[in-house]
Amino acid sequence: MWGELIQEIRVAQTGVQILFGFLLTVVFTPRYADLQHVDQVIYIVTVVLGACATGALIGPVSLHRLVSGRRVKPQAVRWASRLTFVGLLLLLATMTASLLLILRVATHDEFVPYLVAGVFTWYALCWFVLPLWTRRRYTTD
Repeated sequence: MWGELIQEIRVAQTGVQILFGFLLTVVFTPRYADLQHVDQVIYIVTVVLGACATGALIGPVSLHRLVSGRRVKPQAVRWASRLTFVGLLLLLATMTASLLLILRVATHDEFVPYLVAGVFTWYALCWFVLPLWTRRRYTTD
């Protein structure tokens, strides 16, 4: 189970690190000062969410390194799995907030919240609803 978990984390971790890296550069662009206050707040929240998602998704690697050889693998797998789940929730929030910020700056249209809600729903379906439905539907007692 540990090997599978680490492989899953690698996929999410790479995505969140790239997104977080891009987010960090925005504040250093000339356009940042021209953003509306609400967009600057959305940006700050997004960066904090990205930092938290990065921490949660890197956490299992640190956990493994610090408890390796201590004969606590079942407990380490459980905690790493929980950190990964929290990391995915934080990544969902980061991506949603990023999309909101980008679309607000790019369009200023009234449909932006609906579009963001639609993408959020899609992420939630793909990342949580379908896996939980599959787990419930096909898991035997």
